Amino acid sequence: MKQIFETFKPKNLTVIKYVDYYYLDVKLDNEINDFQCFPHFNNTLSLYKSHKVLKNREIAFDETAKPLQIFTPIRDKVLKVRQLGEVYRIVVVFHPLGIQQFYKNLNFADYITDFDFFTVHEIIEIFSKTETEILTGLLDSFLEKRFSNFENKILEKSVQYIFSQYENFSVVKISNEIRISRQHLNRIFQSHLGISVKKFHEIVLFRKTMNKKLFENSNENFTEIAYEFNFSDQSHFNKTYKNLTKNSPTKFFAKGTVLGKEDTFWHLHS
Repeated sequence: MKQIFETFKPKNLTVIKYVDYYYLDVKLDNEINDFQCFPHFNNTLSLYKSHKVLKNREIAFDETAKPLQIFTPIRDKVLKVRQLGEVYRIVVVFHPLGIQQFYKNLNFADYITDFDFFTVHEIIEIFSKTETEILTGLLDSFLEKRFSNFENKILEKSVQYIFSQYENFSVVKISNEIRISRQHLNRIFQSHLGISVKKFHEIVLFRKTMNKKLFENSNENFTEIAYEFNFSDQSHFNKTYKNLTKNSPTKFFAKGTVLGKEDTFWHLHS
């Protein structure tokens, strides 16, 4: 068990509505591991077995440290991660309105590293297993018992609208469709998702084009993708990738690696 990266899906009928997938990341012989991950409309809860966060947000192994639990909100910028020493972590990847169903009063504007999402007993049990079938059952059960239905009809309708109309979207259209002002809609998004409506749509569109290239038709060129997803032109498509990834589309895909069986696509530098 020197190194593992494995994605796996929840099976509980309640949890599966709000959790996209889990992953197990183990690097027992790691010294320094640098990688970049990119804007996403999901948010994540990362559980580290015995680690601490340093001042510059490096994650360092310390066998005397207690388990570390990190909430990462929706990402609208490149996230640079450096792991120092042994890595043993399990990550819960939530849908956009997923974590709200299990944990209340979270701050979606920044990372949270001092919140006990799971109890000490639960963390010990989670990290006593590496079989994903067993981990699925544990994570599903621990989340299910925390389930407390979160509802915000405006937010739910807006997110659904963006996912269905991402190719032909404007803030004016969605505010007219939902029948509230753009200012009020943005306040709701900032409060519950940590970003503006426009930025959320930009990330959804980016991820849709990215998944198209990676998982549906790798032979399709960027001009064709730009046209298919209703970008004004190739330049607009290139600019979107540059803004969100700091790379041109060509370099972004060339430097990346798909990990597991889901949409985890990182630039690895270890």
